[in-house]
Amino acid sequence: MLTQYPCWNASSEKFSSLWIDLCDPNEAEIQKAEALTGMKLPTRDTLSEIESSSRLRERDGVLSVSMPMFTHRDNEPVQSAPIGFLLSRDHLVTLRFARLEAFAAITQNLADASLPLPAPWLIFVDLCDAIVDRLADSLEKAAADLRNLSTDTFHVPEHQGRQAIRSNHEIRAKLQHVGRLADGISETRDVLLGIGRVVDFIAERTRDWHEHGLEVRLSSIQRDVASLDEYEVHLSDKIQFLLDAMVGLIGIAQNDVFKILTIVSIVGIPPTLLAGIYGMNFKYMPEYNWTWGYPYGLAVIALSAILPLAWFKWRGWF
Repeated sequence: MLTQYPCWNASSEKFSSLWIDLCDPNEAEIQKAEALTGMKLPTRDTLSEIESSSRLRERDGVLSVSMPMFTHRDNEPVQSAPIGFLLSRDHLVTLRFARLEAFAAITQNLADASLPLPAPWLIFVDLCDAIVDRLADSLEKAAADLRNLSTDTFHVPEHQGRQAIRSNHEIRAKLQHVGRLADGISETRDVLLGIGRVVDFIAERTRDWHEHGLEVRLSSIQRDVASLDEYEVHLSDKIQFLLDAMVGLIGIAQNDVFKILTIVSIVGIPPTLLAGIYGMNFKYMPEYNWTWGYPYGLAVIALSAILPLAWFKWRGWF
């Protein structure tokens, strides 16, 4: 889909610049955009390349930049949807392959405004600012989920602790949740790295544009990206700690199981031995002729099981 937005040129006091937004365009729409702007648009494969020389270019006064982006749909794998920007003094072309909330927010604001659209560079800065805001919201949500997971893991009441630790289903669900959070934060870091490079490149290449407020806005975005990057590192460390802790809880649960099995097997050895002795078919066994021989045998077998249990309890093994 191709959408055109005429932008107001303050110096000439007329609509002499243009913003063209291409969302998952077909070949005809790409050719039309190239004819309107005189710019050669990159392909999706070009936008997906990871080396800086492919993502950050300048040719004939046109700045061509791209950044990674990811889309999430219910019950579907994460899809890569890179974004491309072509920026000049008179034109802005955005090329994307998915509907993004940041773009929807900007187009909604422009549609509701009664004034003419601002210059292309200002729209570019607003888009970058909106993307950074969405990334911040994503990290805030991940931080809230991590707090809830941490509370469920480390702040379980004492009377529920053993049951919670031994619940394999619950631990498995938590591990899956941590894995999803780790994937989401990793994707956010990729986008942060991409937009940080883009903003740095644009700030360096537009120093001679002398546009009022451009340098200040770009510097503000650079600071936001740097702070979010530090916060992302903090969340990554917390995820690693939580993951290690959950793996440790799994080990504790397994040790509890093995401990119970060990105690049961040890406690069962003496009664089995005594029952085996009194089950032997020898002719002369004194206890066979006793009046209380049978109760005596049962008592000895029971005592042989109780004594190891008492000793294990005294040692604090369970």
